[in-house]
Amino acid sequence: MIYFFTGDNHFAVKQRLQKLTKEFTAEYGDLALERIDAEEVSPATVIDATQSLPFLSPAKFVLVQNASDKDLLEKLTEVDVSESITVVVVIPKVDKRATYYKKISKLPNFELFEMSNAHDLPRWVVDYAKNQEATISSADARYLVERVGTDQMLLGNDIDKLVTYNTYITKDSINELTDPLPQSTIFQLLDAAFAGNSKEVEKLYKEQRAQKVEPQAIIGMIAWQLHILATVKAAGNRSVDEISREAKINPFVVRKTQNLAHKLTMQDVKKLVKGAHDLDLLLKTKSVDADQAILLYLMGIKDLRVV
Repeated sequence: MIYFFTGDNHFAVKQRLQKLTKEFTAEYGDLALERIDAEEVSPATVIDATQSLPFLSPAKFVLVQNASDKDLLEKLTEVDVSESITVVVVIPKVDKRATYYKKISKLPNFELFEMSNAHDLPRWVVDYAKNQEATISSADARYLVERVGTDQMLLGNDIDKLVTYNTYITKDSINELTDPLPQSTIFQLLDAAFAGNSKEVEKLYKEQRAQKVEPQAIIGMIAWQLHILATVKAAGNRSVDEISREAKINPFVVRKTQNLAHKLTMQDVKKLVKGAHDLDLLLKTKSVDADQAILLYLMGIKDLRVV
């Protein structure tokens, strides 16, 4: 039997592989498992491995990773694999226009692993924790996704770390043991600025700098958050799903940004964008204290509050 795995959800691919290999080695042992990196050997070597009979075992498992060569993949769609041999071919990235993909995608053991819908991720977090005999509430699962992002590999690693610390996962343990995405922290920075919380603004900014995030990178992330804010504001009363789908912005980000957008006029947003543009130009053309200039910009945001 031959399987073909591909897709950008590397965590799901990893889990599927672990399940298959664990079941196989439990019955036949580790010596019956053969791992091949297709980038380091010739296509002929890969084909030979799928054809050679098991040695000192009634079955063997051939794991072919990094299979990206088109000629190799074409040949693998045509090989006749013995019943005593299980072959798993992991394709890092497929060209859906290629002939081999049209053939592979029609095979019964072809599996495409795509990134989970952002709406489904909190439920996935809850289920993943449950499978490890741990507990996390839906609200805290949503908070974890908002904090660390939608990459399931990163989420899985963070959940593993949290479970090791305590099987009852809380917001406090999430804050203590996980690192927020820089974009997430920048949103909190802007949120604090709009709230007029100067102490929190300074604290969050210093945390970014302590993590060696350069001022120009912070400005870039502020600009991106303002772009999202302008997009959400311009969308008016359209639903989160509509905005997320058409603007290709994570629905969690849209939902958080809507709360802020409702407090501002489009004129306010334009002033913020122009201010960020002028700040960027200033730092690129004048010799000024970048940290001080950015903090002054952030502290001035409070004047646009509509509460």
